[in-house]
Amino acid sequence: MSKQKHRPQTRPATHAPAKAPQARDSGNGYWIYGWHAVNAALANPERPVRRILASEAAAPRLKLPRKLPEPQVLPPREMDNLLGRDAVHQGIAALVAPLPGFVLEDILHIAEPTGPLLVLDQVSDPHNVGAILRSAAAFGAVGILFPKDHSAPESAVMAKAACGAVDMVPRITVTNLASALRELKEHGWWVIGLDGEATQQLHRINPSKKMVLVLGAEGKGMRRLTAELCDELAKLPIDARMESLNVSNAAAIALYQLYASQHAQ
Repeated sequence: MSKQKHRPQTRPATHAPAKAPQARDSGNGYWIYGWHAVNAALANPERPVRRILASEAAAPRLKLPRKLPEPQVLPPREMDNLLGRDAVHQGIAALVAPLPGFVLEDILHIAEPTGPLLVLDQVSDPHNVGAILRSAAAFGAVGILFPKDHSAPESAVMAKAACGAVDMVPRITVTNLASALRELKEHGWWVIGLDGEATQQLHRINPSKKMVLVLGAEGKGMRRLTAELCDELAKLPIDARMESLNVSNAAAIALYQLYASQHAQ
């Protein structure tokens, strides 16, 4: 999988005051906020950026690495009114359009991936998906694959939880998850499903260069057909007093385990 790279050109922000936008979403995208999420979006040449807002205190620190709209300087109170009182924006926000999606073929033929491909089977909480994206970026996952239905769409909540990883980790949406798993297996990918009822532990599995890690929705777990298509099922060792982990926590631990195993060789 390759994407065209652009050499960023940094230019300072313009500090001229501007009127606040009048709507939370113009219909052409959604607002993201916070330094990590916004800076990652500004640095991503694939990310369409419609508007950029900054408080007077934050504006001098803002760098634009590519051709982008001139930032609008607003008082923090106006940013609060626009983004919502609960938005921890740190004085910076951007109106962005969703990223163009990757397709399975972008991942399928990688000969030596840097890490596993994650599959989220109907994980619909954007906080969880954002946290999983952050862990995926930290531990070298090559992408995250979602079924089209019952999955969390890209959103401000996801972007904030991902701490910039929405613009770092390729996301693939497929219409039929079972067909996608079969195709991955046909191209030499080894599919491991994380299942609390499995008999073997994840750290006992020999890591494969082309590995798929499947996680199901919290509570329900993987769907039956998804589990049947896995080459192996594995669990994380946890204390018997706790039945299961939050799916984002389980993803972080599993990704770390696979990362540590691969880098120990």
